[in-house]
Amino acid sequence: MNIVANLRAAGAIALLATAAGAAQAQAWPAGPVRLLVGSPPGAPSDITARLFADQLGKLVKHPVVVENRPGAGNSLAAMAAANAQADGSTLVLSPDTVLTVNPHVYKSGNFDPRRDLANVTILASFSQMLVCHPSVGVKSVAELVAKAKAGRVTYASGGPGVPGHLATEMFLDAAHVRMDHIPYRGPAPATQAVLAGEVDCGFLATPTVLPQVKAGKLVALAVSSQTPSPLAPDVPTLATALRQPGLDVSFRLVLQAPKATPPAVLAEIEKRSREAMQSPELRAKLPGHDLTAVGSSSADARQVMDAEMVRWEPLVKRLGLKAD
Repeated sequence: MNIVANLRAAGAIALLATAAGAAQAQAWPAGPVRLLVGSPPGAPSDITARLFADQLGKLVKHPVVVENRPGAGNSLAAMAAANAQADGSTLVLSPDTVLTVNPHVYKSGNFDPRRDLANVTILASFSQMLVCHPSVGVKSVAELVAKAKAGRVTYASGGPGVPGHLATEMFLDAAHVRMDHIPYRGPAPATQAVLAGEVDCGFLATPTVLPQVKAGKLVALAVSSQTPSPLAPDVPTLATALRQPGLDVSFRLVLQAPKATPPAVLAEIEKRSREAMQSPELRAKLPGHDLTAVGSSSADARQVMDAEMVRWEPLVKRLGLKAD
């Protein structure tokens, strides 16, 4: 009888634990949610975060507040999220370079986004546009490559290890040519440098440079993604321009939560986040910012990040990227 009683008691405890976990998941969020972003306002991750936060807030009936915490290659926001209370009240949205490039660069061991944060979903993807100042005198990728082989060509980026820097170096490797890197403290001064003709070219944010292209102040040569930009469908992809069909230098925006967040809560965040990304309203807005909705599963997000980390490692080593 004691054995039967013990089994019944154990079963009751298990049922209570399951019910508590389910109730916790159903109750998410219990209040406002902070969504940390490691970039300044206007960057792809910031734009995505604000559109997503608005839609998610409508779904969960609680405000989702975006907080910008730029710095350290988007890692400051990720570190803050990792140290936040693991109850689903704090999330972080980062470019995938935080997970795939930064671990090769920042090796102090104090913070590892792959170890200290849990992937929830890939919200969206974005690319960069290769533009040149008109004074460079090129109108195609082939002409730019020929010019670089004949003499010095410079390119700007928002700093070592950012998407624009990585996209350019991946392009240069594919084209078997070199250009001189001129890094700036953020994408805004890098864009201004190319616009002023101080630097020849750069892979920059499409929504930012496209008005300048249309005004004749910049020349668009290619986009880094494998498919054309919805904002500039006539601009060829790098894959087309270099006749390398497999070439794709897209970047992804990954939603994460503190690692110790209960699995039931993570599952609810993933479910609600993917629902938000399926919203016709949100999907209609993203292409206008050169963003493509994804809304992956957490398992798919992990698989993609693992593959991207392997892909970027040789380039990071060649460039000698290290934390200051």
